[in-house]
Amino acid sequence: MRTFDDMLAKQLQNEDFRKEYEAIQPEMDVIRAIVEARTSQNLTQKELAERTGINQADISKLENGTRNPSVNLLKRLADGMGMMLKIEFVPKQKA
Repeated sequence: MRTFDDMLAKQLQNEDFRKEYEAIQPEMDVIRAIVEARTSQNLTQKELAERTGINQADISKLENGTRNPSVNLLKRLADGMGMMLKIEFVPKQKA
């Protein structure tokens, strides 16, 4: 049985696929960070909405990638989870 990682590794050998995959990584990293932070505290979207004053539907849109958050919105989410927002730039990987 093939795993997701096996399939992804094969797909990443295709130059067009790799470029598209890399292009969406920042957005996917933001989504992953929001979901992991929320679930690590055993919070539901509704509970996070109550803590932050952000509509639960908007949190859902953030988590499923249909809404792009502003830095201020990310700060509000972090604050609602008792966290601090940290954004960093890292060097690109050499191919």
